[in-house]
Amino acid sequence: MSILVWIEQDNGAAVSSCWEVLGKANALAAEMGTSTAALVIGDGVDAIAQEAIGYGAATVYTASSPALARYRLQPYAAVAAQALDASGATAFLTNASLRGGSLAATIACSRGGGMAANVSDLRVEGGKLAATRSIYSGNILADITFESSLAVASVRPRSFPMPETGVSSGTIQALPVALDESDIREKISDFRAADTGAVSLTDAKIIVSGGRGVAADPAKGFALVGELADVLGAAMGASRAAVDAGFIPYKHQVGQTGKTVKPDLYIAAGISGAIQHLAGMGNSKVIVAINTDRDAPIFGKASFGIVDDLFAVLPALTEEFRKRLG
Repeated sequence: MSILVWIEQDNGAAVSSCWEVLGKANALAAEMGTSTAALVIGDGVDAIAQEAIGYGAATVYTASSPALARYRLQPYAAVAAQALDASGATAFLTNASLRGGSLAATIACSRGGGMAANVSDLRVEGGKLAATRSIYSGNILADITFESSLAVASVRPRSFPMPETGVSSGTIQALPVALDESDIREKISDFRAADTGAVSLTDAKIIVSGGRGVAADPAKGFALVGELADVLGAAMGASRAAVDAGFIPYKHQVGQTGKTVKPDLYIAAGISGAIQHLAGMGNSKVIVAINTDRDAPIFGKASFGIVDDLFAVLPALTEEFRKRLG
């Protein structure tokens, strides 16, 4: 009996939100009187396995093979099933990325487990795992309990704090990998990274987003958004209205139909605050809204509001932050 956490990796490095999930799993396991295990899948996973021990996993199950170098659902689900059998886990947790969400759902279906997707909290109730997730564009929080023997959940990034590292008493157990490439239905013919060098929206502690308010000069407007983001070491986001208008690519979209984020600081420039956008960033710790319309809904959610033109405010903010941050 244990809690098993899948550690997603990207280009040979662990996705940081997985350590947040593992840290929470450690606390839950202590409360339930059980242990935490981690699962690392890839090609050459020793370094990440050691990291997982440092973050508190009692056992790290590894599966290493050239066939596992890139994420493919079929073989990864097969390895996860092996790890579940080896660990006797009663809970399987992933981060709520596209990969983590698909793996969690597949495991839940194949093993008859209850599934809670994109949760923002996990806790113990009556000795069993329970979860919370937002629904209806973040207007309602739903409490989820599991009746099945296996509880499966994908966890929104930045739902829990990053744990301390330094523990080194865990063990590593290699799973037998017998994969025949001809039996894997998914084939990867090419791989191209689209966001090299950019700050990830889902992991970002600070996000600067632009919206329809840049319409007077979209190129200049998003250049100003980007300059402020660069000074702050932030990710650049956008509202759906800006993306639909062709001002900026979809990969920057924050909202119900884009990325769900939870930064420490979210600066919304020229964003009115439609409910779909608020659903994606409403849990940010501090929200700063810049809009010429003092009645814009975003001000109802904002910690601080500036009623002014973003073309005037953003350069002033950028210059001031540049002075203060050196």
